Amino acid sequence: MDIKQDDVERGENSVAEADMIAPLITPKKEGYGGGESKEERWLLYFSTIVAVCGSYSFGSCAGYSSPTQSAIREDLNLSLAQYSLFGSILTFGAMIGAITSGPIADFIGRKGAMRMSGAFCVAGWLAIYFAKGAVLMDIGRLATGYGMGVFSYVVPVFIAEIAPKDLRGSLTTLNQLMICTAVSVAFILGTILSWRALALTGIIPCAILVMGLFIIPESPRWLAKIGHQKEFENSLRALRGKDADISKEAAEIMDYIETLEKLPKAKLLDLFQRRYLRSVTIGVGLMVCQQFGGINGICFYTSSIFESSGFPSDVGTIIYAILQVIITALGATLIDRAGRKPLLVVSGSGLVIGCALTGISFYMKGHEIAVNASPLLAVTGILVLLPSFMCRNHP
Repeated sequence: MDIKQDDVERGENSVAEADMIAPLITPKKEGYGGGESKEERWLLYFSTIVAVCGSYSFGSCAGYSSPTQSAIREDLNLSLAQYSLFGSILTFGAMIGAITSGPIADFIGRKGAMRMSGAFCVAGWLAIYFAKGAVLMDIGRLATGYGMGVFSYVVPVFIAEIAPKDLRGSLTTLNQLMICTAVSVAFILGTILSWRALALTGIIPCAILVMGLFIIPESPRWLAKIGHQKEFENSLRALRGKDADISKEAAEIMDYIETLEKLPKAKLLDLFQRRYLRSVTIGVGLMVCQQFGGINGICFYTSSIFESSGFPSDVGTIIYAILQVIITALGATLIDRAGRKPLLVVSGSGLVIGCALTGISFYMKGHEIAVNASPLLAVTGILVLLPSFMCRNHP
């Protein structure tokens, strides 16, 4: 077939026009809410895994006292009052840690706060391991409690600050799941290991956390907040992937921080204004009811409760541990489908029923009424109370 000169020239012109229209540089993927591939997000996932080691450490501290009560009291010759102080002093340390966690995380950064918290937990576990009496045990328990309190704030904050919008909900849910998993593992290992060996296992997540913090980037939002612009962009780019376009997300973060800086500083007394009365009452009321549900006492002394009721403590503890993980995972999937309020209603009802069944079982045992049914009633009450609290803890 003959090719005319005009056709050749027309073809050459078409190619030239196409070259002019095509961009010289392929646009980068938008790194805000799903533009980057899963391969590019590996550092985001790795950073989350490192952070939730702090959540695991939290759960290890909370679950330690239940399976070790009999062995510690026997080995160290502690009275019930001394062991009760050892078990409960954890919450005082956690309270102090929670109060100071915000200023610390803002001053030395999210990574710095997690590193410091991990150091407190390691020191506390070592004190418990080498303890020969009640004093060093209490000091170690107080130190781990302080680490717990800091972890309870900084881990979910760090995860929320590094996660993109499309993954923020699912990644922050890992915090609670890891806490419950660690409590369950502590319960199960406590039936196998000695109390000193169980204390050493608490160091493992802290060691992983501290080593991982040397690899993962700092929170981009915190870096932007303190004015480290270059480090902020590098951190965000590392978390979103080298081919992701971070300009939109970076601009939104900067706009948010600038707006936040312009707002007047809130004071504690502002909460007592009449316009905030309803919101504060609901928020504080939910937290108070959550804590007064008795979950900490049950978590700290699960084995003792089962033993006192006449139910095999090892079997009850393992059932409790397995059920806790399952309910937490289910709660994480149901929270956005069922809504917060229905879960709170179900949770409150279940807590009342669970506490009532457990209390009735011990009343029956104390007055020798249907003694054979008392252990089963106590176990039923505990296993009703547990999922009810987990439903409340998610909203």
